[in-house]
Amino acid sequence: MAANSTMLELGTEAPDFALPDVTDGMTVTRDDLDGDILVVMFLCRHCPYVVHTQDAIAALAASYADDGRVSFVAIAANDPDRQPDDHPDRLAEQKRDVGFPFPYLFDGSQRIALAYGAACTPDTFVFDRERRLAYRGRIDATRPGGPPATGDELRAAIDRLLTGDRPDEHQWPAVGCSIKWRPENDPN
Repeated sequence: MAANSTMLELGTEAPDFALPDVTDGMTVTRDDLDGDILVVMFLCRHCPYVVHTQDAIAALAASYADDGRVSFVAIAANDPDRQPDDHPDRLAEQKRDVGFPFPYLFDGSQRIALAYGAACTPDTFVFDRERRLAYRGRIDATRPGGPPATGDELRAAIDRLLTGDRPDEHQWPAVGCSIKWRPENDPN
C-alpha cells in the first residue's frame, strides 16, 4: 500500500543510531558518518518505488563519494516476518546487485524508523553540518512506470547545502510502500 512521508519538521536534530550493516554485521553509528552533509534513506528490497529509484540513488551517492563532504546511509526497517524479501540477507544481495556505495543498516527493533518518523520506502532525510534537518521527502517526481528516476530534487538540496545555502522549504513528501511495522510498533 502506498504511503506518504510524514515530513518531519525542518531543523529537527538527526536521531542517533547504532545499527548493524547487512553485509558484515558491523555496527555503524550516526557519528561514524562524518561528512558535512548526512543523507539518511529508509529503503527496502521489495517495494516497486525503491526498485524504480535505486539505480539513481546509487549513482547519486557515487557522484559524491570522492568529495568526502556527503555521507549516505540506508536503513531498512521492514519486519522481515511480514516481508521476507526485506530480510538482512536479501538486503545484502540488493546492496551488492545495485552497487550501493554506502552502509545499508538493519533496524530490527524499528526504533530508529520511529525516531525519524519514517513512513514509507524510499523516505529521505538530509541533515546539515550541525545535523539539523534541511530536506526531507522525495528524491524526484518520478514514479514506477514513469520516466527513469534522476534524483534531481535530492541532488539540488545537497548541492545547495554544500554551497552554504538552504534548500527550498517547499518540499514534496516521498511516496512509496508503507513501512511494514511489527504490531507493537505500528504508529497507526
